Amino acid sequence: MNRNSNCFHKPMTDFGPAPYVTNIDRAAQQNTKYRTALWTGPNLQLTLMNIPVGGEVGLELHPDHDQFLRIESGNGTVIMGPSENRLNYQRPVAEGYAVFVPAGTWHNIINTGNCPLLISTVYAPPHHPRGTVQATKAIADMYK
Repeated sequence: MNRNSNCFHKPMTDFGPAPYVTNIDRAAQQNTKYRTALWTGPNLQLTLMNIPVGGEVGLELHPDHDQFLRIESGNGTVIMGPSENRLNYQRPVAEGYAVFVPAGTWHNIINTGNCPLLISTVYAPPHHPRGTVQATKAIADMYK
């Protein structure tokens, strides 16, 4: 079926904790917000991110959350380390790459490509309030 088919355009909303099936690639392509919580349950959460050219997720730490990120589209660089000043793990990432961030690890993803970097990310346990939608990183930073 055509990737741009109107049959698959659904409003972006948090479908959890009900059972839910989606084409994650298509959902990521449709997400125009910096962060959208697509599914939140009691033990994990899936969010979609759209990082503009030259933008970044931002250096962060989740002390009690493991995180899985999948690059759905675009190119970037992942940096991680045990402290803000020791980001000694750096890798390029592109479409189809998976990133595993253990709880307590500082991390950032920087868009190094020439198109938006689209990411799906799973937090376990959930990290953001159910239904979170943040249009820009600046808005998201107000809630840190």
